[in-house]
Amino acid sequence: MTENFKILAQYVKDISSETSNVETYLFVKENIAKYQLNIDITSKPLKNKLVEVNLTLKFEDKEINEKKSYFEIIYSVVVRVNDEITDKKDLEKIILCEVPTKVSPELEKTFLNLVHNSGHPEIKLDKKFDFQRLYNEKFN
Repeated sequence: MTENFKILAQYVKDISSETSNVETYLFVKENIAKYQLNIDITSKPLKNKLVEVNLTLKFEDKEINEKKSYFEIIYSVVVRVNDEITDKKDLEKIILCEVPTKVSPELEKTFLNLVHNSGHPEIKLDKKFDFQRLYNEKFN
């Protein structure tokens, strides 16, 4: 199967880890299991069939409390879509499913490096990102 796109570049566009003080760090260390990972995908058309795909990962505590850490990555991928792709649904699937699936190993590694380097080396991803399942849930 030939791919309908070519990745021209991928990079960390923005990365952030915020823990305000040592008391917050210790609290978060005890409660980080409550944190949730959210993924958002946006895209921006560029010139010449190029598309910028931004994958935003936010790892945060959804409960209301003062002691929180915040982790966010915006991972950007620039792709060239094949000229044969003209259908909006095909383009949607490329942007929301195929591109994220292709870059997910590097995205996972970057995310884990951020969390580990922020003092939480015990954090692991139990499941791999399944962009195909997310896409199917959204559109089927």
